[in-house]
Amino acid sequence: MIPLGDDNSGRTLTPFIVYALIAANAAVWFLQLTVGEPFTYGWATVPFEITHGTDLVRAAAMDMHGQDLAIPQYPGPTPIYFTLLSSMFMHGSWMHILGNMLYLHIFGDQIEDLLGHGKFLLFYLACGLGAGAAQIAFQPDSVIPCLGASGAIAGVLGAYLIKHPGNRVRVLMGRYITQMPAAVVLGMWILLQIFSQVSTPAGKGSGVAYMAHIGGFAVGFVLILIIGRGKNPGAAGGRRPGLFPGSWGR
Repeated sequence: MIPLGDDNSGRTLTPFIVYALIAANAAVWFLQLTVGEPFTYGWATVPFEITHGTDLVRAAAMDMHGQDLAIPQYPGPTPIYFTLLSSMFMHGSWMHILGNMLYLHIFGDQIEDLLGHGKFLLFYLACGLGAGAAQIAFQPDSVIPCLGASGAIAGVLGAYLIKHPGNRVRVLMGRYITQMPAAVVLGMWILLQIFSQVSTPAGKGSGVAYMAHIGGFAVGFVLILIIGRGKNPGAAGGRRPGLFPGSWGR
């Protein structure tokens, strides 16, 4: 189920921060393609580096199903804790960045419209940092680099679920395009993250930092209840549907 767009007829602000974040992620991605491994591995978040306050500069061994696997490590920023921020703008593949930017473009503008430009930027960064903290707390001694904007974007999804549960979202399901309430689309998304996390056997990696997704979503969910209190989506005149409105969209 791939989201293609949502109804944003009630939006009143141009989402400049969303556009800037997409541009920043694209710029860092092309920097990764240009510089290669030294930049990607050096500036990604390594839980062991954060919990031990040290910068790993040589390959670190990891036990993977009884075999030692060498994980590349390169010098990172000083202090090493800066990787908690830099890793939020880095990605591991074209599909990784394109998928993340699609979700940010579709769901981010509504939350920026609700909070305003400056507060939305702080909200986004806080969700990303919370996502990184959740992953580190779950695997504090891991030497596997973590990177991606999905933790911060998960926070946006959590906020969207609270503030726009009945908004219609166009999704691609197989060969068909249909509309669903955001509560269904985002509810299924977070349930998938939780199921994937609990179903991954202990000691086996999946290649996806599900705890970062869950942590970011939780931070966004809670933060919007605090800083978004009293803010009415669509107050400037846009239509706000109920949970199961009629079939309309932009």
